[in-house]
Amino acid sequence: MNKGKALRAGDTVGLIAPSSPPKKLDVVPKAVAAVEALGFHVKLGETCMQNYGGYLAGTPEQRAAELNAMFADDEIDGILCLRGGYGAPQILPLLDYDCIAENPKLFVGYSDITALHTAFGQCADLATLHGPMAASELADGLEDWSMQVLKRALMIPEPLGVLHNPPEEEIVSLYGGKASGPIVGGNLSLVAALMGTPYELDTRGKLLFLEDIDEEPYRVDRMLTQMALGGLFDECTGVILGTWTGCEPKKGEGFTVLDVFENIVLPYRKPTILNIQIGHSPVNMALPLGVWASLDATNCQLTIEESVTI
Repeated sequence: MNKGKALRAGDTVGLIAPSSPPKKLDVVPKAVAAVEALGFHVKLGETCMQNYGGYLAGTPEQRAAELNAMFADDEIDGILCLRGGYGAPQILPLLDYDCIAENPKLFVGYSDITALHTAFGQCADLATLHGPMAASELADGLEDWSMQVLKRALMIPEPLGVLHNPPEEEIVSLYGGKASGPIVGGNLSLVAALMGTPYELDTRGKLLFLEDIDEEPYRVDRMLTQMALGGLFDECTGVILGTWTGCEPKKGEGFTVLDVFENIVLPYRKPTILNIQIGHSPVNMALPLGVWASLDATNCQLTIEESVTI
């Protein structure tokens, strides 16, 4: 597994927009200032200021070229995404995975960035960090619990150990047992969108993490069913379900997402937990992807046993 180095004060972070542009341009200076407040210098990518078609931060070629250049740039020590949105899958065929593998750097983001995490892990053997982004969270002042986990993951080359929720948020056991393996996955919509492509998520021998936002239960059902038909639940060792913000039935009746998980995921009898605070929620703990972890679903404990950096 290729790993970037742990960041130190004074290091340079490349800030990019591989998916959608910022909703307002005035958030970009705030995002830069927030990253600088962590002690880093910022090299701002041109995509952070571009708008192509209203929902893309540049053409696929522009976004891919900038990301390739960030990995090839010896002055850049880590790469942080400005935000998610839409568009990351468009650039997957345009990335230089040999260059990325030869120049491993800590890469951070989530949501639409799931497509990049998956491709980097499977095509460049790169460990990455599913975590808060510059405009989505840092610019507005990241919640303290999440900030502490993020700083540890960014700057301390040691395993995160047991991930604890804030006291008011309980991790729930849906199916007991123990499992281990590298963690893969991310946003459910992106995992489903990659099915049947060269970048389909490989869950063999791995812990599968999923989260999403603003998807009604029937849509969650459809995407999980697609994954089930593709064998992803057969092949994983365990399932980690994060936060599901705004995923209630809009009419206030019918199946809940919990019902959907019970109907589709639990029949595979894999150790499964729900509500670890990772995803589109006020608390969004950083989660290393591609490194070894263990899941004790009976006792609702997820332990990160390997550092995401060197």
